Amino acid sequence: MQKTVSLHTLGCKLNYSETSTLTGQFYKRGFEVREFGEVTDVFVLNTCTVTDNADKECRQIIRSVLAKNPSAYVIVTGCYAQLEPNEITSIHGVDLVLGTNEKFKLFDYIDNFEKKSYSCVFTSPIDEVTDFDYAYSSDIDSRTRSFLKIQDGCNYNCSFCTIPLARGASRSLEIEKVVDNAQKLIDSGYKEIVLTGVNTGDYDYKSSKLIDVLYELDKLNIERLRISSIEPNLLSDEIISLVKSSDKFCNHFHIPLQSGDKEILKLMRRRYNTETYSGLIQKIREEIPNAGIGVDVIVGFPGETDESFKKTYEFIDGLDVSYLHVFSYSERKNTDAVTLPGKVDISKRKSRSRILRELSAKKRLSLYSKNTGSIQKVLFETLQPDGSIFGFTTNYIKVKITGTNGLENRILQVKLCEPENHYFSKAVLI
Repeated sequence: MQKTVSLHTLGCKLNYSETSTLTGQFYKRGFEVREFGEVTDVFVLNTCTVTDNADKECRQIIRSVLAKNPSAYVIVTGCYAQLEPNEITSIHGVDLVLGTNEKFKLFDYIDNFEKKSYSCVFTSPIDEVTDFDYAYSSDIDSRTRSFLKIQDGCNYNCSFCTIPLARGASRSLEIEKVVDNAQKLIDSGYKEIVLTGVNTGDYDYKSSKLIDVLYELDKLNIERLRISSIEPNLLSDEIISLVKSSDKFCNHFHIPLQSGDKEILKLMRRRYNTETYSGLIQKIREEIPNAGIGVDVIVGFPGETDESFKKTYEFIDGLDVSYLHVFSYSERKNTDAVTLPGKVDISKRKSRSRILRELSAKKRLSLYSKNTGSIQKVLFETLQPDGSIFGFTTNYIKVKITGTNGLENRILQVKLCEPENHYFSKAVLI
C-alpha cells in the first residue's frame, strides 16, 4: 500500500521553504502527501526555537499527533532539533531527530518507517555545518507565492539569539543556482517569489552580493519579486533604487528594529543605532512613498526599564512605518543576554507587547487609510471554504473579495474601498 505522510512547519519563511523541499522528497518516493492533522504513516515536524513558546509549541504538537495517531513514525528536525535533541527524545513515541546538517538527508538515515522502542538522533556540531541545502516552495504546494532560499546561517552575534548556534555560519547559494531555481518556480506557474534566508541581506558568494542577485532576478519573466526580512545596515541605497525602478520588485520592506532605545540596542549587539534606522525609513519614504514597511520589535529585554520602553514606543510612533511584529523577550540557553541584569517581569513583557500591538494596529490603519480609494494590483491566493479569497498588493496590503470564483493565482486590478481590521473587506475588481 502507498504510504502517507504529513508535514508541519513552525517559524520563519525559510523553514517553510525547507519543509516544501522535504515534502518533495517524500512525493518523489511515492508517498501520498496529506494535510497536517490527518492520520498518516509518517509525520515530520520542522521546528523553530526562537522563543521558549516556540519550543513548547513543538512539544505540544508532537504529543497531540501521537495522541491521535500513536502508530505514526514521528520525525523532528529544524532548529529546536539541533539545539535540544534530548528534550525531544524525552517524548515517548518520537522516532527520529535530525539536526541542521542532517535535515535534507532524511532518506540516508532510514530505509523503512517501522516504529521501534527507542529514538534515533543524528546531529552534527554546528561548526561542521558548511553545506548549502537549497530549498524553495515547489509546485506540489497550493501556493501562489514561493519562498526561495538564497542564504543560510548567520555571522552576527546578537546577544539574545540562538540562530547561529542552530544554523551555523553564514553561507550563500551561487547566483547561477538561485536563478535556475527561480526559473523552475516561474515554469511551475508561480506569480511571486519571496527571497528568504536567515540573514538575507548578508548574501555573499565569492564576489557577489545581494544586489547582484537582485539584478539577475530582475531580468527573469516573473510578475513579482519580494525581499524578506533584511537588516537595516544591509539595506543599501542601491537596493532601494532597484526596488523603486523595477516593475517586478514589490514596494515592501521588512526591517528588524528590536528596540528604539540606544542603550538596549547596544546590549543586544545590534549593528546600527536609532539615528541610522530612522534615516533609513526616511530614505525609503522619499524614494518609494507608498512602500509597506514592517518592523520587528522585542519587548522585555534585560535592562528595559519603563523609561527605555517609553523611548521605544515614542521612537516607533514617530516612524512612518506600516506594521509591527512584536516579540516578548525569551531567555535562551547559551546566549549572553541570559547573564544580563535587570530581568523584566513576565507580566510587564506581556503588557508592553500588548501596547505595541495596539500601536501596530494604528500604523496599519494609517497605511490603509492612505490607500483607500486607490487602485492596486492584487495577487489572489487560495479560495476559502466560505467562497471568499484573499490577496496582497505589492506593498503588502491584504484584500478580501467575496463571491467571485476563478481568481486564484491571478494578479488583477482592484479598487480598495473600505478597510476592516487587518485587511480591506470591501474591494471592487476593476
